[in-house]
Amino acid sequence: MDSIAAIVLGIIQGLTEFLPISSTGHLYIGRKLFGLQDAGIFLDTMLHIGTFIALIVYYKDILLKLLKDPFGRLSRLLAAGTIPAVIAGLCFSNFFESLSVTGLTIGWEFLLTGLFLWLAGNAKRGHKKLEELSYFDSIWIGGFQALAIFPAVSRSGLTIAGALFRNIDKETAAYFSFLLSIPAVFGAILFQMKDLAASGAHLGLVPMFLATLSSALFGYIAVKWMIGFVKKHSLKWFAGYVILLGTFILVMQGLKIF
Repeated sequence: MDSIAAIVLGIIQGLTEFLPISSTGHLYIGRKLFGLQDAGIFLDTMLHIGTFIALIVYYKDILLKLLKDPFGRLSRLLAAGTIPAVIAGLCFSNFFESLSVTGLTIGWEFLLTGLFLWLAGNAKRGHKKLEELSYFDSIWIGGFQALAIFPAVSRSGLTIAGALFRNIDKETAAYFSFLLSIPAVFGAILFQMKDLAASGAHLGLVPMFLATLSSALFGYIAVKWMIGFVKKHSLKWFAGYVILLGTFILVMQGLKIF
């Protein structure tokens, strides 16, 4: 992997991790275009470390408060919301990892993401703020996060949509969605650590550093921008994009081109 490919993949990861259009699905397309189908888990993990760094930097103030009060209400809400993803990951990780490698279902998964985003765009404007969230709200949103174990189903898209379905304020929906992703992404990184050494030695230290750095930088930009965007605009803008992309991929797969 050369440096240009590394930077481009980092930008893709950084933007699509937090825009509701699926980072895994776009990374699959990016790796295919660059001929990096075998880059595997090492590259994905380093890119996710980049976006994890972006989250830590953006949420540093609230994370410091959580460290000072690790058993407070917000900590418990995040723990409750993480449970569905943990169960899905432990039970079905091998199956969904195989889907990520083959890419056979990503067209349908983009369409599924688009459907949820469209429905969320039609949802009644909510009013619940962060301090008003219930444990059921958190588990409900966590259930949508668990669905994002499918490779091209957007985690941010579905969790924001799930929050909007629960009458949660749009800005709070995006804010809590990204905050909830911190334990999920951290857990996924730890889970993948055991496979890193064998899968990434051929990729090169400099390209991997550039991929991680660009992922972190553009991830931070995307988090900040997306929270402001959701506050004022509909998710239907993204729904149209992923529906078109999913349809295009299905056509290309049907023609044996992709």
